Amino acid sequence: MNQVNKYLSAALLAVTLVSAVGCSSTPQKEGTGEYIDDSVITTKVKTAIFNESTLKSAEINVETFKGVVQLSGFVSSQADINKAVELARGVSGVTSVKNDMRVKGQ
Repeated sequence: MNQVNKYLSAALLAVTLVSAVGCSSTPQKEGTGEYIDDSVITTKVKTAIFNESTLKSAEINVETFKGVVQLSGFVSSQADINKAVELARGVSGVTSVKNDMRVKGQ
């Protein structure tokens, strides 16, 4: 009976380790918790931009990966770019902001 308990314990440990590794994040894939956190950050950044009356929020795209926010799209001026970046940096959980926005006509 003692031998059976050892095998069961070893099997349970192996399953636990495989499960833990399977749920951890990799550079290419986020874990579930990180995905939810990034979704929340994206929503908060979009809300901050939407609530800023000087920005046309429909023309600014927001994506987040592991706390890094990427802003893209076309805006009317450099001041709009600066404001959007400032708003994104002010959101809790944002580790950095990548700006890929462009001024229309340039």
